[in-house]
Amino acid sequence: MKTLKIIKIGGNIIDNDDALQEFLNAFARITGPKILVHGGGKLATRLAQKMKVEVNMIDGRRVTDAGTLDIITMVYAGKINKNVVAQLQANNCNAIGFSGADGNTIVSNKRLVKNIDYGFVGDVKEVNTEILVLLLNNAITPVFCAITHDENGQLLNTNADTIASELAIGLSTVFKTELYYCFEKNGVLEHVEDDDSVIENINTATYKTLVENKVIFEGMLPKLNNCFHAIHHHVQKVCIGKSDMLFNAKNKHTTITK
Repeated sequence: MKTLKIIKIGGNIIDNDDALQEFLNAFARITGPKILVHGGGKLATRLAQKMKVEVNMIDGRRVTDAGTLDIITMVYAGKINKNVVAQLQANNCNAIGFSGADGNTIVSNKRLVKNIDYGFVGDVKEVNTEILVLLLNNAITPVFCAITHDENGQLLNTNADTIASELAIGLSTVFKTELYYCFEKNGVLEHVEDDDSVIENINTATYKTLVENKVIFEGMLPKLNNCFHAIHHHVQKVCIGKSDMLFNAKNKHTTITK
């Protein structure tokens, strides 16, 4: 069984042209099957402001009304996704851009309104892997943006960390899947102000203790919940840290285990 690497990059790489070019150059040299998942960075917010579309954030999460959905579709599935694919082609990495609607790969349900109405936001329902397996087995790299669909013609804004996790789970029946979350820190930190205080290994038991002691809180919780969701659904390995960890395993990062 081949090993498949699923790598998610965020705004710290997307928003910096030099960093993105350097990352994609290195990513292209990763051997074996791989999938890249990217977020939207700050470009969607800047475009919304130019177009005088109100940006509404609640607890760090974007409320996606119809106007906002138009903008993030243009930015995520259009400008960013195609720019990434073009740069990978320039680095001799044959890539194809995807939203969840393409090939019916990721189907989501519109999030139910409880206390807050987040608008056109999707929670992943299923991943259809047939087309992805065909591409991966023919040395073609899928590049996913953070857009899915509901099979009824509606596009949905969907958390990119969740997309990466669900892809890793869905493809774990065909490949040994490894999931890498690349962001601006060296890993999960014991002390937020100290970039070198990386917690190198977290398992289910230590995670519970870290949360109870408020070492891990707020923004890191959803990311780690995705990590453990993946680990408990047949994903072989999950790592969090700077993108350097992909190219040098000795670089500090956090590894999640059962």
